[in-house]
Amino acid sequence: MDSTSILINIRKILRSVNLESKRIQKEYGISIPQLLTLNYLKSCEDFKATHSQISKYLNLNSSTVTGIISRLEKKNYVAKLPNLKDKRITYVALTTNGANLLKRTPQLMHEQLSIKLNKLSENQLQEIEHAFKLLIEVMGIDNIEAYPLVTLDELSSDQDDK
Repeated sequence: MDSTSILINIRKILRSVNLESKRIQKEYGISIPQLLTLNYLKSCEDFKATHSQISKYLNLNSSTVTGIISRLEKKNYVAKLPNLKDKRITYVALTTNGANLLKRTPQLMHEQLSIKLNKLSENQLQEIEHAFKLLIEVMGIDNIEAYPLVTLDELSSDQDDK
């Protein structure tokens, strides 16, 4: 067996993620991490969360999340609200504009993939997991930090969102 087909399949995955990221940015004017933030706030009680809760959910560092929130706030998709009981805490709340944007945005690729993976048998999931572990080992990338987001622009977003 030739390794070319494996490389082509990896390229297909990377390209589809890149195309989705560009499409979301072009059609809706926000990055996938920004969209994930809005989706997270939508799922929160009272549609609000603290900065640290958002950081933990996205598995991104605090400075990156600060940039994401700032950009969303400039577009009036979120608002910062003080905690009346503890002045040290500020909430980030989904605004009506943010909720309206979410109504227009499609389900993201990683959400679709998650639904489809949940329909697979335990054996199929184990096969996929084993194949990815082997590929990661062969590539020597075991120590690379990865986020639970399907987006290629993580590094450029990290720089842009600071």
